Amino acid sequence: MLSYILKRIAYAIPVSFAVSLICFSLVQLAPGDPLALVLPTDATQEMINATKARYGLDKPLSVQYGYWLWNVLQGDFGTSISTGRSVASEIGNAIGYSLALAGLASLIGFTVGTGLGLIAGYQVGSPVDKVASAISISGVSIPNYWLGIVLVVIFSVNLNLFPSMGAGTGSDMTLLERLRFMVLPAVTLAAAPAGIVTRSVRALVAEKLSMEFVNALRAKGLTEPQIFAHVVKNAAPTALAVIGVQMGYLMAGSILVETVFSWPGTGLLLNGAILQRDIPLLQGTILVLAMFFVSLNLLVDIIQPLLDPRIRRS
Repeated sequence: MLSYILKRIAYAIPVSFAVSLICFSLVQLAPGDPLALVLPTDATQEMINATKARYGLDKPLSVQYGYWLWNVLQGDFGTSISTGRSVASEIGNAIGYSLALAGLASLIGFTVGTGLGLIAGYQVGSPVDKVASAISISGVSIPNYWLGIVLVVIFSVNLNLFPSMGAGTGSDMTLLERLRFMVLPAVTLAAAPAGIVTRSVRALVAEKLSMEFVNALRAKGLTEPQIFAHVVKNAAPTALAVIGVQMGYLMAGSILVETVFSWPGTGLLLNGAILQRDIPLLQGTILVLAMFFVSLNLLVDIIQPLLDPRIRRS
């Protein structure tokens, strides 16, 4: 098992390097002048050169990448052009909100998706299966920003049940009050993963139920709950891989949802950095989100063999 874990970590190292290179390159190719935010319209050439040197933009891109990667490895993501504050502190202030939102969305999405998928997989072709399939297709098909706006109109404007934006202020807020701010964005963010997990789990359960080992278990006299446990155990590794990918998307793909609800997470931070062409903040935020995705997939790769030893042997 140790050799398997070390092998997966070794695979993740070049992937992480490639992610950093792509992250740096794509941001540099984006149009616009990042110094337009900090330079006056009548700036002299000397002022422009001094500002470029301050942010390291006067060097070739290869040299800029080398310096940036070296500093990142030491925990220094640079300084935000738009705010003048450390990029690491900006990300640090926002990532906690994104993790909390992604955590609640994961709980909602995976609970609903797994439950619907198990029920539909055991009753393929039944009305319950058709309802679950309709719900899952709707969750995947509806744009999350549109769903968020609809939820705001219904539950914030018309019914006045939940706040429409922000995360609340004040250290004296109770957990219940904080959760009220999270409900709408979390449900919006959970819709697509819930649909994907429902379809995946349904297909897995239906496939496992059609295998010979299930007939053998019934022939041995096992009860349906016991057979259910065996089916879940056999489907768990693949389902875990799907869930791991979706958790990464929840963290990295929440920019539109956080913008709709003005949720102060990395998505809203990234949106502001894009609009302001803040290169250091863009690079740092994208890299952190990408590395979260890589780390999550690495964790799933390590957990899967614990559920299915055949993966480790292969």
